[in-house]
Amino acid sequence: QLQLVESGGGLVQPGGSLRLSCAASGFTLDYYMIGWFRQAPGKEREGVICISRSGGSTDYVDSVEGRFTISRDTAKNTVYLQMDSLKPEDTAVYYCAADKTAYDYCSRYPRQYAYWGQGTQVTVSS
Repeated sequence: QLQLVESGGGLVQPGGSLRLSCAASGFTLDYYMIGWFRQAPGKEREGVICISRSGGSTDYVDSVEGRFTISRDTAKNTVYLQMDSLKPEDTAVYYCAADKTAYDYCSRYPRQYAYWGQGTQVTVSS
């Protein structure tokens, strides 16, 4: 059974850091693009950042430029989201998603992803 499990969420003060993990089981992530999405109460799900199957291409929303970094560890079959300089507006449930791709690209559109994790809460507050 294909499964994605996020971890690493929690409560952090503004300016702090968190690292989220997205571990895959039942399949290898080698041929999959991975995206991190977030959804705050009353808002639509937003594509935050993504990484291509090779790791050679990434894309991110302007609001996280210079603060969020995505990476993948093939040996651990895990993708990470490093979040620095966190702001209250980053508060949301964060989801990772995966989809198999024939080409080395990634997308921040939720509809292009078939597999989703259950989400992890990130709260940025003093």
